[in-house]
Amino acid sequence: MLNNDSQQILPWYKEPYVWMLILFPMLAVIGGIATTILAVQSDDGLVVDDYYKHGLEINRTLERDQVALDYNLDADIQLDQKLEEASITMSSAPGFVYPKNLSVTFLHATRSGLDKEVHMLLTQEKIYRGNLSVLAAGKWYVHIQYDNWRLIKTITVDL
Repeated sequence: MLNNDSQQILPWYKEPYVWMLILFPMLAVIGGIATTILAVQSDDGLVVDDYYKHGLEINRTLERDQVALDYNLDADIQLDQKLEEASITMSSAPGFVYPKNLSVTFLHATRSGLDKEVHMLLTQEKIYRGNLSVLAAGKWYVHIQYDNWRLIKTITVDL
């Protein structure tokens, strides 16, 4: 069909401007669907309901860290991946009494599913040992704790 200007009138689906107008809303819909799928598949966990209690717990944790600083605590962590054993050599200010056992938590820097908790026993003066299954390569945070203190160290495991 021709109009007065001798130009052919195309059907709407053959016009490029129509498809440009449809393209952007369609991309928004596709992006929304992709975002929804990602949100459903990656569970971020629940938000803490009782903020006040959680805040008090953080204060107690900070107090435990300060106690470790007051005792001048430090630790040298050695891993034997073949024997699946960990040892910790502690150092402290004079007069510090070393407990008979420690609770040690190995927290992977990026993958919480790899975290491990080990109970270590005092085997020699200032040296603790415990069984520890093989750790994945990467950065690990080590929380060494007893009743009233906590020491946090960072190690890197290479395979």
